[in-house]
Amino acid sequence: MKHFLLPAIALSVVLLHGCAMVPGQHMSEGALTNGSAPESGHVTLVQITPDTLASAQAGPANQQIAPELLSYQPQPYLIGAGDTLYITVWDHPELTSPAGSQQQTVANGRLVRPDGTLFYPYVGNIKAAGMNIEQLRQAIANKLTTYVEKPQVDVSVVSYGSQRINLRGAFTKTDSQPITDVPMTLGQAIGNAGINTDLADLSDVVLTRDGHDYHLNLGMPGQGTSAAQNIYLKPGDGLFLPYNESREVYVMGEVIRPQAIMFKTTNLNLTQVIGRAGGVNPVTADGKAIYVIRGVANMQVEPATVFHLNGHSPAAFALADNFMMRPGDVVFVGPAGVTEWSRVLSQLLPLSGIVGNAALTNQRIGN
Repeated sequence: MKHFLLPAIALSVVLLHGCAMVPGQHMSEGALTNGSAPESGHVTLVQITPDTLASAQAGPANQQIAPELLSYQPQPYLIGAGDTLYITVWDHPELTSPAGSQQQTVANGRLVRPDGTLFYPYVGNIKAAGMNIEQLRQAIANKLTTYVEKPQVDVSVVSYGSQRINLRGAFTKTDSQPITDVPMTLGQAIGNAGINTDLADLSDVVLTRDGHDYHLNLGMPGQGTSAAQNIYLKPGDGLFLPYNESREVYVMGEVIRPQAIMFKTTNLNLTQVIGRAGGVNPVTADGKAIYVIRGVANMQVEPATVFHLNGHSPAAFALADNFMMRPGDVVFVGPAGVTEWSRVLSQLLPLSGIVGNAALTNQRIGN
């Protein structure tokens, strides 16, 4: 994992250095709104109010779950190559346990061969693959009637090896998981694999089915848990839990600990981000000057959006709690004392290139 961390660490160092390069600066809203700064065309200023919160949260994070995932219902388990079956013929231990009853059950099991057949005494080779348990039980019983009067046959799977779910990414265990006769949900598969809580990003879990990638936001409160328990997996499905190294929020300016904060879920709000940075510096910060710059990675080619929160407003805490962050957002807390917005923007423009290049590097490494 070290190679994933290097770009993020390097970016964090540059960000912290960038904070030191702009001491005593404050974003002047006048320069933004009246266009007096030559760079003002690179940004759009939006005040954080109850009315603007809804539009600020709209975006990929609120993606809907594909109906076909929720409507899929598991089919009865079909036997396949690699399964080991235990076949019981009541009152005939020589057929049921040819290796001896003292042996473990699997020692007396019958392996379904790669061609889908298995051999059973007095039955010979029988095509088991593609049958369900009841169909195979009946087929063996019919074959045995020539040699055993009214045979009572039972069939069970003692080892599942034909149908599996493949896992990649930030799981604790990435071993493939077998599909059994008990339907498996997405939540159960993730629970069995375990999540690396330090490195995982639950906001973009990828379920691959029949050649199509479904992106699921399991970090959404309520929705994520519900989706995980209501989506059933089918044989051949693949799960990818992405790493969060390339998904960060950058905190700059007059906070106690400027840093890059990794995303784990989409449920990360402005209050939490500032709190993880140690809070606003009570000595040097201007409480009215809290900004979230969104789209900074592309602001050299298209305008970024600057959200402004007046921290002295009575509603500030409620607004910050409900302002959800997105990967790539830059939180800037300005210092006391006013300077021109153009000076701050002159630092953000090169920063946009750094953020964009770091994100692209992490994406290429991840692929």
